[in-house]
Amino acid sequence: MGSVVKVIELVGESDQSWEAAVQTAVKEAAKTVRGITGVEVLNWTGQVSPEGDITGYRADVQIAFRVEN
Repeated sequence: MGSVVKVIELVGESDQSWEAAVQTAVKEAAKTVRGITGVEVLNWTGQVSPEGDITGYRADVQIAFRVEN
């Protein structure tokens, strides 16, 4: 018998890096979603200060997990 995977979309945020933003999204999802099997990054965005410094990082991700029988 095959399996079914569900995909949800989330936005993770960090003030350190885009990778940390992805990790934030996955860790928060793992608190309530069991069986996470993968993550796909759809988009990277950031906030920029008037001086031109990146001050915030956002990662739009899809998280995949198995649907339990």
